[in-house]
Amino acid sequence: MSVSVLFRIEDLLVQFGGLRAIDAFSMEVEQGSIHALIGPNGAGKSTVLNCVSRFVTPRSGRMVFDGRDLLAARPHVVTRMGIARTFQNIELCREMSVLENVLVGAMSQTPRYLPFLPGFARGRIERDAVMQAEALLERTGLLPFRDAKAADLDFGRQKLLDLTRALAAKPRMLFLDEPAAGLRNAEITALDALLVDLVRGGGLTIVLVEHVMQLVMSVADHITVLNFGRRIADGGPAEIRRNPDVIEAYLGTDAHAAG
Repeated sequence: MSVSVLFRIEDLLVQFGGLRAIDAFSMEVEQGSIHALIGPNGAGKSTVLNCVSRFVTPRSGRMVFDGRDLLAARPHVVTRMGIARTFQNIELCREMSVLENVLVGAMSQTPRYLPFLPGFARGRIERDAVMQAEALLERTGLLPFRDAKAADLDFGRQKLLDLTRALAAKPRMLFLDEPAAGLRNAEITALDALLVDLVRGGGLTIVLVEHVMQLVMSVADHITVLNFGRRIADGGPAEIRRNPDVIEAYLGTDAHAAG
């Protein structure tokens, strides 16, 4: 594996009954990049993410993260390996506070021996976790809502909280499942700046599954396009925008003309 490639999918096949949801799909993600995975509804994008999370087991193929076989890992091990994700349908602990939700995300980094430590040592680790969670909330603009219930946030801030909770796991690679869906233009612009800052300033690698082309074309270094479970295009934003197969399957002639 090339030094610059952090994550690789090779000939992935996922079948549900007689339906091939993912068919011989391959993709490489370079370290320190924003790699967008796009395609029409039902193309198989979320199925790919569910394979990464180990919610779905493919029939064949390989997934390799930093030289390690991802398909041999259990879901909780995937998180400890340095992979986190958000969900298309927000999965927050709605009755818990914003801070508590972020602390839940940080649990994968909590020492397993914590319950056996003396009280003063546990207290120090817990205080450090709160400080780190507050620093993340400040970075994503949610610190003023620290003590609010997650259920009381508006939709845009719930999306941000989902992202913040994933960041609390201190991932090396973050999979985002439609983070801009339902957001207003100003919120998309803010998300754009945040994602670029996380990658350029924090060394994170992001795989972005998204339909909002305004965001994709603005932040993505590389784009892979799925249609009916198969890869139909792979390249930079300008190349993808001009690709006739992508124009026909997804972007549409209006988007092409606008570019």
